[in-house]
Amino acid sequence: MKRQKRDKLSRAHAKGYQAGINGRSKDICPFQTSDARSQWLGGWREALSDRQLGLSYK
Repeated sequence: MKRQKRDKLSRAHAKGYQAGINGRSKDICPFQTSDARSQWLGGWREALSDRQLGLSYK
C-alpha cells in the first residue's frame, strides 16, 4: 500500500516550526515560492510563541 505524501505546504509549515523551536533565524527559509515561504514563516512564528510559553524540544 502506498503512503501518501503530506502536501508541500504542511511540510513547509512543519519545517519552519522545527527551525523556530530550535532557535534558528527566519533568514534560513529554504523556500522560494510565496505560498511555501509564508507557510514556513507561519510555522516559525508559531514556534517562537511556543518557546515564549516554555515549550521546547531540547
